[in-house]
Amino acid sequence: MLSSTVSFGHSALSFAVDVSGPASVRQLSDVGGIQPVPAVQPLVEVLAAGTGRARASRRFSDTAIGRRMRYTGHEQSRDGVWHVWQIDLRDDVTGLCARVSVRSADGVGACRVHTEIKNDGREPVLLLGVSSFAAGFAAPVAAVDLVHGASEWLGEGRWTRHPLRDNAVDLNLRSHGQDGRGCFAVVSTGAWSTGTHLPTGALIDRDSGHAWLWQIEHHGPWRWETGERQDGAYVALLGPNDTDHQWSRLLRPGESFSTVPISIAVSHQDLEGAAAAMTRHRRALVRPHPDRGTLPVVFNDYMNTLMGDPTTAKLLPLIDAAADAGAEVFCIDAGWYDNGDTWWDSVGEWQPSQTRFPRGIEEVLARIREHGMVPGLWLEPEVIGVRGPMADKLPAEAFLQRNGIRLIEHDRYHLDLRHPAAVSHLDEVVDRLVEQLGVGYLKLDYNIDPGAGTDLDADSVGAGLLGHHRAHLAWLDRVLDRHPDLVLENCASGAMRMDYALLSRLQLQSTSDQQDFTRYPPIAVAAPLSVLPEQSASWAYPQPDMTDEQIAFTLCTSMLGRLYLSGRLDAMAPGQLESVRAAVRVHKSIRTDLAAATPAWPLGLPQWTDPWLSLAMRLGGTTYLAVWRRDGATPSTALSLPHLRGTDVTIDVLYPSHLPAWSCDWAASEGLLHVAAEPLSARLFRITPKD
Repeated sequence: MLSSTVSFGHSALSFAVDVSGPASVRQLSDVGGIQPVPAVQPLVEVLAAGTGRARASRRFSDTAIGRRMRYTGHEQSRDGVWHVWQIDLRDDVTGLCARVSVRSADGVGACRVHTEIKNDGREPVLLLGVSSFAAGFAAPVAAVDLVHGASEWLGEGRWTRHPLRDNAVDLNLRSHGQDGRGCFAVVSTGAWSTGTHLPTGALIDRDSGHAWLWQIEHHGPWRWETGERQDGAYVALLGPNDTDHQWSRLLRPGESFSTVPISIAVSHQDLEGAAAAMTRHRRALVRPHPDRGTLPVVFNDYMNTLMGDPTTAKLLPLIDAAADAGAEVFCIDAGWYDNGDTWWDSVGEWQPSQTRFPRGIEEVLARIREHGMVPGLWLEPEVIGVRGPMADKLPAEAFLQRNGIRLIEHDRYHLDLRHPAAVSHLDEVVDRLVEQLGVGYLKLDYNIDPGAGTDLDADSVGAGLLGHHRAHLAWLDRVLDRHPDLVLENCASGAMRMDYALLSRLQLQSTSDQQDFTRYPPIAVAAPLSVLPEQSASWAYPQPDMTDEQIAFTLCTSMLGRLYLSGRLDAMAPGQLESVRAAVRVHKSIRTDLAAATPAWPLGLPQWTDPWLSLAMRLGGTTYLAVWRRDGATPSTALSLPHLRGTDVTIDVLYPSHLPAWSCDWAASEGLLHVAAEPLSARLFRITPKD
């Protein structure tokens, strides 16, 4: 490297910054695919009221402060498995200093980045946006593919891959001698971080396979953008900003502000290589917890089963059946606190119902424990119903508000966890449920979005929301510090907050509220691009009125993630229940492998209406392969398994082994598995090389 470049890395990552002018990424790749980056896009972009952009545009590229940031030094260190690099920059005009912190787990082709801005000047600076990371991408725009995902309630994780040129029209920028002004921006507002778009995206060089895959780790507002500069494509990743989120922060002399963290994985093996690197990186990120070693099978009484109407009479036979099927956690979902009134707008005190459980909920929880299962409860901690008793017991300042008016969304107030009274209330609830009722599992739901934020004790409504979100993460950390064995499920109307601000702390993720078992497979197949398979809880809800093939179909939907059961098991015929038992046994036999495997998509990223769907999980020489055929499909399809090309293999049907076999034909020279099946059926295979 030239002397104007400072570098950082290890056996799986090469990261270098050009410091001859505005500090800019010069290299970001795995060691097998070293590819220099055009060192023009500033590493740090700072939009401030007194300076703005260097050229008028609507994008976070070439801010005036970003262009002026100059290198002042760097440090390297180790923190356990993490390589840590800090690079320091300064803008002499404003006195703003930036410290970019990069952390990368040893042997993993990915890193986590955030930027801290400190005002070392003499005057306050009103920040309007600060990038967590920005860089040019090393490929001509005409050769770059963009991957991004849409998401919504019941339709999570709808990925699209297409040429970046579809969004960045060729303007012949070089002939104008200027960078472009447009961009493709993906923006999430409010507190449902994955409610409309996904904070994960990718750029891929079609010619070389060089790929960057990123995620923004924030459960509030965020923005990522990509577009074209004269020197090629760029990407900028950031949390809340003024343009999109009403966020600003007045940084007085001596004060600092830290951006939300982002992670970026790299590979020279196309998207699946980057997904494998991101999967390993996520495993390094997540908080240590006993659940990571045991990965228990969860039964939840809600989906297509009790649907928020639990009683002692309904639960006891369901508990017995779930235990018989092999469940290890039994979670009582919504309604356990309801005494018969309309509960939606009265929640918040979280006391067990006396009408639903005449001899107390303790009777039901004891039955769960008698079967050796961990008892769980549903909880929506961040809201207080407008008719709830806690609405008047807590001070007004303990709620998100605008101009002194408490925010209301869908008949709920929203707690502000910057306030000690809100924190104290939630601590009392959780400690009571865990210590007095013996609950070992909490499903944490989140069914409202409060919008832009709160203006109480904040420079802006967006800053108030960011402060609440950071206080929420601190509260979760303290809960797990006090109760280290407590398992916390992340849920928000399904997967409306499926991000690694939360998933670096919480143990598993609900992937959807989708009740149609034929529409769930594309959600489950898409999930591993966003979340670890061992955290990915897709519902399997077999029912007594399903055919044997339909029961297998819904169970396969969950088996390559975290097996998450529901359904009226207590009303099933013996043969049907045995099919469920068989699925649980198979999952338990492979779950340790799944927690070390990486994903692949033999039919490409799933589309919502695809008639055939497939997900593979790879670990060493073993490939676990799930395949679904939905209605309207051609009777056969070819699954691409290039890592097995030229290899003779053994193909075992793991589940369902009791139903008619599919036709399978392995073409080793092409690396293609041809399968044929009847509509609405699914199979889970294990593929291994022959000795």
